[in-house]
Amino acid sequence: MDRQEITTFEQAAAYIEEVPRFTSKHTIEQTRDFLHRLGDPDQGMRIVHVAGTNGKGSVCAYLRSILQAGGYRVALFTSPHLVCIRERFAIDGRMISEEDFLRAFLHVYGLLDWDALGRGAEGAYHPTYFEYLFFMAMVAFAEEKPDFCILETGVGGRLDATNAVGRKELTVITHIGLDHVRVLGDTLEKIAYEKAGILRAGVPAVWWDTCEETSRVFWGRARELGISAYSVSEDDYCFSNFKRKTIDFCVRNLYDRYIPLTLRTIAAYQMENCALAFRAIEVLEAGRIIAPEQVRQGVADCFWAGRMEEVLPEVYVDGAHNEDGIRAFLETVAGDGHPGRRSLLFGVVRDKDYGRMVQEVVRSGLFQRICLTRMHSSRALEVEELAALFGGYPDCAWEACEDVGTAFRRLCQNREEQERVYVAGSLYLVGEIKELLEA
Repeated sequence: MDRQEITTFEQAAAYIEEVPRFTSKHTIEQTRDFLHRLGDPDQGMRIVHVAGTNGKGSVCAYLRSILQAGGYRVALFTSPHLVCIRERFAIDGRMISEEDFLRAFLHVYGLLDWDALGRGAEGAYHPTYFEYLFFMAMVAFAEEKPDFCILETGVGGRLDATNAVGRKELTVITHIGLDHVRVLGDTLEKIAYEKAGILRAGVPAVWWDTCEETSRVFWGRARELGISAYSVSEDDYCFSNFKRKTIDFCVRNLYDRYIPLTLRTIAAYQMENCALAFRAIEVLEAGRIIAPEQVRQGVADCFWAGRMEEVLPEVYVDGAHNEDGIRAFLETVAGDGHPGRRSLLFGVVRDKDYGRMVQEVVRSGLFQRICLTRMHSSRALEVEELAALFGGYPDCAWEACEDVGTAFRRLCQNREEQERVYVAGSLYLVGEIKELLEA
C-alpha cells in the first residue's frame, strides 16, 4: 500500500470508501494503541456509549437533542450515513464541514506507518473503514471540546472500535434482536453478551428490557462490575394520543411520576427509544443536569432522518432493515390511522434474514401495491430473488422494477387520491431515495 497525495474532501472520502467495510476487525488493544498515537483525543470527553440491535441511532438522536436543549454542546458519532459520509460526525446537530472532515482525515492519515504499509510488513496497521471513521470522529470532536460526546457502536460492542475509549460517563443498550448472527452469535443471549461488552466498572448502565434472556445477561454483567443499572420496558411509558403528525405519550421517571412528552413523528416505535433516552438522561449525573421543560423541548425538537420520515406529502421512508425493524415499521403503519390505500417500495440486502422480512410484510396485509427493487449497493439482493420469494404468496399483489428511481416514480405518480407510499427494507434504499430527491 502506497501513500497517496490527498488534498481535497472528495479525495479523502473516496479513499475511505475504498477501505474494505467487512474485513476482520483489529483488536481493542490495537485500536487503543492508535488512539494513543493520535494523542489520546478521547481523554477528557464525557462519553455516552450506545449499543444495541435496533434504535441506536434514534436513542442517540434523542440524547443529543435533550442535552442540547439543556444548554450543552454535544458531539455525535453515528452510522451508517444515508447520503453524505459527513452525516456520521455532528456537532450540535450539524454535520461537520468538508474542511473539518479533511483535517481530521489527514491527521489520521499522517500517523499511519506508511513505511511498514509500503513494504507490506507483517502486522502493519491500517484502520478498517469503521475504525478510520471512529478515529476521525475523536480527532474532530477533541478540537471542538463538546460538553458531551455520544458514540454509537458499529456491529456488536465488546470488540467494537468505539469500545477502546479510555473512560465513559454512561452506557446505554437498546432493543436486542437477531441480526449480524454470523458475527455476534445465533441466539439473543450471545448477542446480548457482545452488547454487554460496553459496560464498564464505575459507569452506570441503562438498557431496554427486550426479554428475560437478554436482561439476564445485562443484570449479570452489571453485578460482576458492581455498577448502578437500570432496565426500561414498556411498563415505563404509556400512549396518550395519536395525531396526524405527532404522538403524545407519558414516561415514568425514577420517582414513579409520569412526564408528558410529544414526539414529532408517526413512528410508534420511537416511544420505546425516547423512553430509554429519557431514563439515560435521568441517570446521567443523577438527573440533575436537565430540567423537565428542557427534556420536553429536546424531545419535541428531535429529528432523525430516515425513520418514518415524510420526504414528500404522504410519502414516508423508514430504515427498517431486519426482522425486528420491519415488525416495528408494520406496527406503526397499522396504527397510523391512514384511511386510504397504502403502497410499499421494498428492497433488501442479502446478508439479512430477508425471508422473514418478506413474510412479515405479506402477512401484515397492509399494502395494496408492493413494488420490489434493487439498490446500487453490492450487498443488495437481486430483484429476481426477491420476486421469487413474493411469488410464493399468490394472494399478494406485487411488481418488480430493477431501478430504484423508476420504481419510486412509478409508485408516486400512479397513486390514487389519498394513497400513501412507504419505503422500507434497507437504509441503503432510504439513502438512495433521499439522494434522488436532493438531486
